[in-house]
Amino acid sequence: MEKYEVFKSLAIIIIVAKLFGLGARRIKAPQVAGEIVAGLLIGPSVLGLVGYSDFLGQMAEIGVMLLMFTAGLETRLSELRKTGVKALLIACSGVFVPLVCGALLYFAFYGVAPWGSEGFFKAVFIGMILTATSVSITVQTLRELGKLSDTVGTTIMSAAIIDDVIGILVLTVVIGFKDPSANFGKTLLLTGAFFVASIVLGIVIYKLFKKYDKKHPHTRRIPIIGLALCFALSYIAEKYFGVADITGAYIAGVILSSLKDSDYISRKMDINSYMIFGPVFFASIGLQTDIKSINATILLFSLCFVIVGMGAKIIGCGTVARLCGFKGRDKWKIGAGMMTRGEVALIVAQRGLTVGMLEGAYFTSVILLIIVSSIVTPIVLKLLYSEKGTAVKETAKV
Repeated sequence: MEKYEVFKSLAIIIIVAKLFGLGARRIKAPQVAGEIVAGLLIGPSVLGLVGYSDFLGQMAEIGVMLLMFTAGLETRLSELRKTGVKALLIACSGVFVPLVCGALLYFAFYGVAPWGSEGFFKAVFIGMILTATSVSITVQTLRELGKLSDTVGTTIMSAAIIDDVIGILVLTVVIGFKDPSANFGKTLLLTGAFFVASIVLGIVIYKLFKKYDKKHPHTRRIPIIGLALCFALSYIAEKYFGVADITGAYIAGVILSSLKDSDYISRKMDINSYMIFGPVFFASIGLQTDIKSINATILLFSLCFVIVGMGAKIIGCGTVARLCGFKGRDKWKIGAGMMTRGEVALIVAQRGLTVGMLEGAYFTSVILLIIVSSIVTPIVLKLLYSEKGTAVKETAKV
């Protein structure tokens, strides 16, 4: 009867995750945070209703692929071109400063580790988690304020997209270094070869999809073939180039992002993700979070992790925004808009757990950062856009 236990586990995960997700949305917190808490509650650490298994791990892996594929589909290359160099510089700072600050935070708690050691890679990975940006909360806030399409809003959106692209590149390289047989030159060479191959292959695939989409517009076969491309590139990336499979899924989405039916493909992917694979992935984070190993040091580290994670984005992005010509409150609007974390941070953390670069107890820090940043960001942005006492004008130069 053991083989049927998985159906019980899935039933519990889907129901409880959705209930907690809806509850989180009611209190203006990210829905994914509720699903993670649900996994924590039903997992071995609390009620013990569901145990983490290889099957659930594989389903969670599919959930990750769908999330990254959808993120690629929602990448607007036209937006990247619109803000150009400024967004690129802000994004680079939004990756570099949190990466360094996160690593230094780990060193401050656990001691400086030499280059190439296990402690060094753990420190780098803590910094890697802080590089991710999720602007879904920021987008909703700017939409409510009517500022989504102005210069600041467009810059935030573009910088966030570039931020995640750079973050995925860095993640790929860092994971490559974790392999004892890998060396710096080989890792960079394989990573570079993968992206060159992706560009060449991507142009060919895009033209084929565009032609097929024109002949059979808005048909379900387009998302089906797109999903096959997602899994194929994930396999090729990991198997032949040693690049993280999530990178292949993301690239597949980017290739198809300029199609006329890209939104249609994205909606179809959301159905699968929303109904089963998404809840399983986010609940699996909770299932793998070991609260029994949480101690005073982890709690203090989590508090510092949240402060450093939010502050590093504001300072890093805000300072470079000032150098790029954004004056007054505008530079801080950009910094504040970039400090929310979400799905990508969780995906990076989960990948770290899989390859042995992160311990389950540190998921507590990541979850806390997501919840706090999602609550604080809208408040800070509304205060920065408030015109009480001073007339605030958008002074950024295009």
